[in-house]
Amino acid sequence: MRKTIAVVQSNYIPWRGYFDLINSVDEFILYDDVQYTIRDWRNRNVIKTSSGPLWLTVPVAVKGKYFQKIKDTRISDPTWQRRHWATIVHSYSRAKYFAMQKELFEELYLRTDDQLLSHINHRFIVAICRILGIRTTVSWSMDYNLIGDKTGRLVHLCQQAGATAYLSGPSAKAYLDEELFRNEGIAVSYMDYSGYPEYRQLYPPFEPRVSIIDLIFNEGLSATRYMKSF
Repeated sequence: MRKTIAVVQSNYIPWRGYFDLINSVDEFILYDDVQYTIRDWRNRNVIKTSSGPLWLTVPVAVKGKYFQKIKDTRISDPTWQRRHWATIVHSYSRAKYFAMQKELFEELYLRTDDQLLSHINHRFIVAICRILGIRTTVSWSMDYNLIGDKTGRLVHLCQQAGATAYLSGPSAKAYLDEELFRNEGIAVSYMDYSGYPEYRQLYPPFEPRVSIIDLIFNEGLSATRYMKSF
């Protein structure tokens, strides 16, 4: 039986391409056993506001040059949830479908005391998958044994998960050793993130690389029409 997996670090309220990748595989493994990287998508993303694009950043504690895994990265300011939610309400209360999703997102932000970034990201990713109707299994790299170097680890994860195919983001073409996968009978392919259609957004001009919540609040149940995997 054919089984396709993807292995990607958890991101905070990711863009629509991230969810297209999830929807294109049978199992999506959150790869949070790797190093946390600053000024990256792990703990921040962009929304639209009346003043233009705005970064929402989850504050985390970083121990200088110390090797710090994503799964061990902790929140440094417990007030971030209320601040993010207040900004989202201010920016999207006029969006056509905000009221439809308000209760769900309010609960995601205000009714949790998670202290680990991985757990926060997982919570949002799983909830957004439900909104979009994505039924892919979302698991953790921590559920598996991690053996080998950069590509070897991925191959070993595929083997443990029973995968026959591995779907990767396009940036991995620069470093992925595809021969290691082929030697184990695992096909490799890459996502194509080009050609996404525009949708109605508050505050033109259109900005394509924003959090998926922008699409959900503006298009509601029609959000998947503006994605590529449905």
